[in-house]
Amino acid sequence: MGRVAQLSEARALRRSADESPRRAKLTKRFVESIVADDAEVWVWDSELRSFGLRVKPSGVRTYVIQYRNQGGRTRRYAIGKHGVLTAEEARRLARLKLVEVQQGGDPSADRKAMRRARTVGELCDRYIEDYALVQKKESSVREDRRLIAKRVRPALGPINADAVVREDVIRVHNSLQKTPYEANRTLALLSKLFNLAEIWGIRSEGSNPCRLVRRFPEKERKSFLTEAELTKLGEVLIGEEDTGRTTPGVIIALRLLALTGCRMSELLDLRWKDVDLEASMLFLPDSKTGAKAVPLGAPAREYIRTLERRGDFVVPGTQSGSPLSKNTLECAWRRIRDKAGLKARIHDLRHTVGTFAGQSGLNSFLVRDILGHKTLAITGRYVSQDSVPLLRAADEVSRRIHAALGPESKDG
Repeated sequence: MGRVAQLSEARALRRSADESPRRAKLTKRFVESIVADDAEVWVWDSELRSFGLRVKPSGVRTYVIQYRNQGGRTRRYAIGKHGVLTAEEARRLARLKLVEVQQGGDPSADRKAMRRARTVGELCDRYIEDYALVQKKESSVREDRRLIAKRVRPALGPINADAVVREDVIRVHNSLQKTPYEANRTLALLSKLFNLAEIWGIRSEGSNPCRLVRRFPEKERKSFLTEAELTKLGEVLIGEEDTGRTTPGVIIALRLLALTGCRMSELLDLRWKDVDLEASMLFLPDSKTGAKAVPLGAPAREYIRTLERRGDFVVPGTQSGSPLSKNTLECAWRRIRDKAGLKARIHDLRHTVGTFAGQSGLNSFLVRDILGHKTLAITGRYVSQDSVPLLRAADEVSRRIHAALGPESKDG
């Protein structure tokens, strides 16, 4: 607001206060005797400067203070309504607020700031719209939405974001101690939320309440399939193919996940135009880590050659022309996994590729490139001479997994 506007505001405030130039000691009898017929009536206390009363034509009587803040702007602050407060109670509260003003405070601005303060629930909405949908992959956004709906909103949603303290965060974190992985993911999400709250001016800098909250130790779990477990899985897959109990897309997806180390989302989105069997590569235009190329070992390459093209997608869905859905694949996996006597997650097929690669003595750079842990700026480098050791590595890993899984059904 410019200087001229500030002066106009101050004059307007003084004018409204001067329209009824009364000054008297505010007592219960005097306050209740004032009548405002057509316009507001202002009365200023003769005992405490800057303390006054506003009476509306409706009969509502409100105790107020009027002061100048450090910026020289005239402000008014409502202490409370007569009837809820007596004149003496209002005068005592007014005196406390005026002391606050003398010490550099601005009660009116503080109240407005509190009214503008976003709740944690509103902060979550802004996080999804302004950050997650812009910066994160769809699968990560889904997980954020799940944690927000299940963990964050029920515990902190109605609280002002700038009022959350470390004890609140510890309480939420401790409530999930029986599921340490979920607890730590929730803590990480809260930390990001409050970091953004600082950037967006909702909280003061350096005030993240997640700071110094220690994560729970997470038990290390076996996250890959052994050769014996792959053999069990292969036997079940062959049986499912032979009997036709499982949609072909599920069988294709599980075999390719095991042979390539792709992420589930990458494979379900894979189109035939992204497959280059001559170069022994899958060229993915988008993935969790950006555009990348996935090397194909000989068994994976030969398996893809046998597949019937049923539309644009390599892994066909139950409806013509559409890809297999994540939900269909996950439901089928749980049934097939249980039938094979396994406890693995579907993502463990990808971990198996990485584990077998490491066991084969491959260096970390080759393992990284097989799994695509780092975004590759120039995916074409895989079809150059540099791709030879990578393809050899993929061949070795793919052959070992293929041997454990066993041959595909002759009807597949």
